[in-house]
Amino acid sequence: MTTLSFDQLVVTFAGRRVLGGISGVLEPGKVTVILGPNGAGKSTLLTMLAGLRRPDSGRSLLGDQGVFDLKPRVRAQRIAFLPQTPEIAWAVEARILVGLGRTPFIGARGLSADDAAHIEAALKSADALDLADRDMSTLSGGERARVLIARALAGQPEWLLADEPLTGLDPGHQLDALALFQTLARTQGCGVVLTLHDLNLAARFADRVLVLSQGKVLADGLPDEALTPDVIATAYGVRARIKKTRDGLQVEIVERSRPGGL
Repeated sequence: MTTLSFDQLVVTFAGRRVLGGISGVLEPGKVTVILGPNGAGKSTLLTMLAGLRRPDSGRSLLGDQGVFDLKPRVRAQRIAFLPQTPEIAWAVEARILVGLGRTPFIGARGLSADDAAHIEAALKSADALDLADRDMSTLSGGERARVLIARALAGQPEWLLADEPLTGLDPGHQLDALALFQTLARTQGCGVVLTLHDLNLAARFADRVLVLSQGKVLADGLPDEALTPDVIATAYGVRARIKKTRDGLQVEIVERSRPGGL
């Protein structure tokens, strides 16, 4: 498997520096969780890594190849991207939508038996087999999220990049999804990169945590290295207590450490 890296990425939106020349190397076979407050650049970084948006300067690399130097079909075969707010513009059956995850592999004759097997396996992995024959417009937010995870899995990517993949999922399915991402990394060697807001879920399931703040990488390391009271206070403006439990690190938010507002 191949590393996914970013080198001196700079991105500016409307005169605001969103990413200020950040660099890092992500390892396959691990779950990396990107954390940070709203507007920290988490989603922007994911789109750069997926080859969906070019930075103002710097580059993203898959191994030693620039992500934007790869042919779109090859890039889509190797990197799957699950957006935070996917748009489904037409009435479509869930199984057909999941089948779109096989698009980069489909030959002139259309879906093969192998493609169909990957689609069914993806639906099963995402606990969405019971939704396969449903129209997407009839599904709840959580059900849609499970189907969309299945679509990403159908292509058996080397790298799975997911922007807030737990949105809309109930607590049980959140744990199921995170356990699935861990399994993909540890048994299949897939590199998994997630953006999350829940510090405790990140602490429990991540092999590595990367904290963004004000366009910079504030912390990068194992959960207990990256999620310290000082880092959390700087990134989020809150005071936190950190405890080590049998299930891993536990983060308790106590109070605001600096003025905030909505």
